[in-house]
Amino acid sequence: MTGDTILLPLLLGLLEGLTEFIPVSSTGHLLLAGHFLGFESAGRTFEVVIQLGAVLALLTVYFGQLWGVLRAAPTDPAARRFVWAVLIAFLPAAVIGVLAHDLIKTVLFETPALIAVMLVLGGVVLLFADRMAPEPRHEDAMRLPVRTALAIGFFQVLAMVPGVSRSGATIVGGLSMGVGKRAAAEFSFFLSMPTMAGAVAYDLFQNRDVLDWGALNEIAIGFVVAFVTAVVVVKWLLGYVSRHGYALFGWWRIVIGAGALLGIFLAG
Repeated sequence: MTGDTILLPLLLGLLEGLTEFIPVSSTGHLLLAGHFLGFESAGRTFEVVIQLGAVLALLTVYFGQLWGVLRAAPTDPAARRFVWAVLIAFLPAAVIGVLAHDLIKTVLFETPALIAVMLVLGGVVLLFADRMAPEPRHEDAMRLPVRTALAIGFFQVLAMVPGVSRSGATIVGGLSMGVGKRAAAEFSFFLSMPTMAGAVAYDLFQNRDVLDWGALNEIAIGFVVAFVTAVVVVKWLLGYVSRHGYALFGWWRIVIGAGALLGIFLAG
């Protein structure tokens, strides 16, 4: 392996792990990085598979808690309600993701200017939601009403547009419905597990004829780096947003989106 074949997947894996669970759009960052660095794997194999590293990181951090919920579900109504809340919140994205898969992958993913614009607009929305959210009524992510969870699931559908951010959409949805800042981030974590696992599996199946498994070394590097980085981010994020909120991420989105628009303009 050459230095370039190590450095690029390392950088992209780091970018995936850093951005997957914060509300800045990991997909938007990866696609823009690929655009400016001239990187694109066949069938987006690399970009898709390294997301599994982030999913595994989340499962690792929350394994004990989730295993306890699953064991208690047969006899504990609160545990069953939490499981149902996550599954019901997952449904809107599952249905619309399947129906709109081709549009998303062949049009939206190939439009860097759209991604940059959505980063900026999403940053403005996040700043507004962070400052203007109603007084929290729900501070426990595992005890959200099912109706609230379903509404958050519909917000998640907005993230079908790259640059919106899955975590950003669900967090804004939670904040607007009276979910506390920490609880909104944590429910976004829980909802990401079936959503990301389902999206990756469906995407791999749809692109099975064009997948590039010849670059397994690069994929392995990106996967491991994304996993390690995401573990650190997940453990850090809840404490940070409890103390400081989401303004940092709103400004991050605006700066990155504006910089990308400038780069696209200058390159054109």
